[in-house]
Formats: sequence, structure tokens, C-alpha cells
Amino acid sequence: MNKTEIVSRFLAGRRKRISKYKDQSEELQAKVLQRLVRQARHTEWGKTHGFGQVNGYESFTRTSPINTYDDFKGYIDRMRHGERNILWKGQVRWFAKSSGTTNDKSKFIPVSRECLNDTHYRGGTDAVALYLGNNPQSRMFDGKALILGGSHAPNYNLPHSLVGDLSAILIENASAFVNHFRVPEKSIALLSDFEKKREEIARTAIRENVTSLSGVPSWMLSVLTKVLEISGKEHLDEVWPGLEVFYHGGVAFTPYREQYRQLITRTDMHYMETYNASEGFFGLQTDLQDRAMSLMVDYGIFYEFIPMDEIDKEQPHVVPLWGVETGKNYAMVISTSAGLWRYMIGDTVRFTQKSPYKFIITGRTKFFINAFGEELIVDNAENGLKAACEATGAQVWEYTAAPVYMDVHGKCRHQWLIEFSRPPESLEQFAGILDRKLQELNSDYEAKRYKDITLQHLEIIPARKGLFDDWLKSKGKLGGQHKIPRLSNSRTFIDEMLSMNH
Repeated sequence: MNKTEIVSRFLAGRRKRISKYKDQSEELQAKVLQRLVRQARHTEWGKTHGFGQVNGYESFTRTSPINTYDDFKGYIDRMRHGERNILWKGQVRWFAKSSGTTNDKSKFIPVSRECLNDTHYRGGTDAVALYLGNNPQSRMFDGKALILGGSHAPNYNLPHSLVGDLSAILIENASAFVNHFRVPEKSIALLSDFEKKREEIARTAIRENVTSLSGVPSWMLSVLTKVLEISGKEHLDEVWPGLEVFYHGGVAFTPYREQYRQLITRTDMHYMETYNASEGFFGLQTDLQDRAMSLMVDYGIFYEFIPMDEIDKEQPHVVPLWGVETGKNYAMVISTSAGLWRYMIGDTVRFTQKSPYKFIITGRTKFFINAFGEELIVDNAENGLKAACEATGAQVWEYTAAPVYMDVHGKCRHQWLIEFSRPPESLEQFAGILDRKLQELNSDYEAKRYKDITLQHLEIIPARKGLFDDWLKSKGKLGGQHKIPRLSNSRTFIDEMLSMNH
């Protein structure tokens, strides 16, 4: 029996428990809420919000409000200074740094020991368990896993307390088993200079038998192109003949899929999407033929959802998992084993089925364009670009889009800034296909585009090579889990990038 078979047999029990999601999701979620409230009842937050008297979902919602990061900011800063029993029991020592709010450059998300184990590491283990269950011929553990991570730094100089990318926190606390199968070594994985780290990772990984990849598609692609550059090979199959799976997440894979197919030519290569954010591990692609992910309902996370047409209401209608409808766009609300209570994470999802609960990520509550009533979301953009790329043979590396507001003649349009790794022969044709596909996908966009009366044909501006990386670097966000804002009602991001597009 080889190593992979041994690991797969060890994880068989977990696969069996996940199969219970089909019939027991609601029951499992109720148990998660009960456990979270019980563990936090003696915290400052738990005492203030009557956790000792909470006996179910209805009583939980009566005493606990919906919260944003700004509501938690003061509590989290006290936790970062070492105070105990604030939002979660005991002392929280790790804080994941992620994109900021309106008022702050960065958010600091608490990551408790419980959250590491019952959410983040369980998600990673389940990804492997499900993949091996679906691929019994796998030899993944015959080689190494190339896992990308960010960097971290001391938190207020408190002993053993860190702040940084979630991926860096996960690497810092990884088990000896994971470290045995991981490449590169920790000293390289946690380098803060991404350009130096990319070079070191590539040179180290070339010498290993890499069988799996894990990371954000955009940053992994940057590393893999460096591997080919250094090795002098044309395809990754020539460098790593045993490469079989890429566990990806962080950004939508659609714009990058064709580029990976060209880098990795073997027909049995697998791509498995994961939904792992600083706040928690939420979903896994259980069927690689279905882009929807299963909601992981027995981790340390209790889920609620706000219909997007209620998101701006002072008292929105909030539903638990058992209250959602398929085909409807929701903002996700979570309560976690790190002390985030009824927290609006900022992501939007749409459920495709309920037994078990499966969903797709549709975007961000802030990353959309609705300047003229068109309600364009990231999912529309990704699928529109996919159609345009398939029709023209183009490949998109990165993109962002924003509105050009009405001029004195009442004319307006969407402006897309796109960095192509392979440009289309005709930019006009590409833009036309994208525009028509967006109308097909989004009736509000179609209505606003009717006869060019309000919304004019979209405009595409080609970005120079490296523009988006340079913009991230100017913000100190090159590498790690940082992402390009895809869609925005504001022109702040796109104007900054256009000023650098020379």
C-alpha cells in the first residue's frame, strides 16, 4: 500500500461524515451555533449579549445585532494588545491582515486556536479527503505540495503573537506532517519580498517532485512562469511529471483556466476550488464537474444570509441556512470560533441546490457596478470575459472595471482596464462579445444598454504588462492574498492604475 492509499483510508471516516450534509445540514448548523455560544458565554461580548440565556437561533438573533468590521474594531484592538475573553474565550494570538474598510487601510481578523483547528485546517484536510475519495488512483503523497503563503510580523511586540496574511499564519502553525510534504521550506515561504520569494520558490521547487499546488491562481501563475523560465521547459509536465491537482481559491479561476491548460498539458490534471478567507473556510468543490461548492456546515462557523435587495435596509430580513432559496443572491453573515458574531464578511453567494447546500460565489457587496441601475456583479464579469476569450483566443491576466459617469449629454459607459497575456486580434470584436454576453447574463444591464439610450457600449483600455503588479506594489500589497478590485462604483482604483499605464 502506497502513502496516498494510507492517507486516503485514514480520511475515509471524514468523507462519510461529510456525506451526511445531504440530510443533516440544518441539524449540524444548529449544533454549531449552540457550541459557539456556549464557548463564548463568559466573554465580554457573551455577557453583554446574554449568551447565557440563548437557547436557539431565535433567541440568538434577538440579543445579537448584525455587525461590520467597524463594530468590532475596538474589541479587536484590545485583543491585539493581549486582553483576554473579549470576543472569544482566552487570549487570541494570531490576527490575519486583510483589505481595509472605508476608514482603515487594513482589517485585522482574529484567528483563535479553535478557529485554526476546527475551520482552517479542517478545510484543508477535507479538500484532500474529498479529492482522494474522487480520485482513488491518486499518487499525490508520493511527492510534495507546492503551497504559496504570504508573510507575517510581530503583533505589538507581544510574545508569540503574530499579524499577517492568513496563509502565513497557517504555515507558521502547520503540523510536522504537513511540513514533511510541503515545499518550499518555511524560511522561504514566509519571505515578505514577493519578487525574491518567487525566485527562491521556483529554484527550490524545481528540484522536488511536486504533485499538487495550493494557492491563489494569479500568484501561483506568476511562480509557475518563473519555474518555466528558470528550467527552460515549455510545460510544467516536463518539470513535474507527477503533478495532478491544483487546490485554488481567493479569486475566480475562470480568467486563468486556459492559461493553466497551456502550462499543464496533461489531460488528467485536476482543479479543485476552495473558499478559504481570513475569516474562515467556507466551501469546497466536491464534484469537479460542477463549479458550485458545498457549504461546509460542521466547522466552527454558523451561517446567515441577507438577500441583496435588502442589504441597504436599516433592518434587513436575515435568514439562517434553512431559510435560503436557490437562485437568489445573498450577502453572507457569519459567527465564528474566533469571536466574529453575526459579521457581514462582504462576499455574496447564490445557492444552486439545498440537499446538500451548494453555492457559487457571485462577488462582493462592495465590488459591483450599479452606477446607473445595471447591478453588474463579478460573476457576470467573469463569465462575460470567459465568452470573449473563448471566441477570440485571447487570455486575460488581470482586469478591473468602473463607470464613466454621465456627461452633459447624459451619456455614460463602463470602462474596462485589461492586462492581456494574449491580446485578441481585434479589441473591438472582444469588446463587442463581452458587451453582448453581459446583456445576456444580466437583464438590468441589458435594459440600460437598450439602443444606447443610457449606457453606451463598454470601453476597453489595454494595460501594459505588469501594471496591476506595479499598482499592488505601490500599495505594499504585492503577493500573499491581496487581490485586484474587479468592479467598483468608484473610479479611485482605475484612475490610479490609468495614471501608471504608460
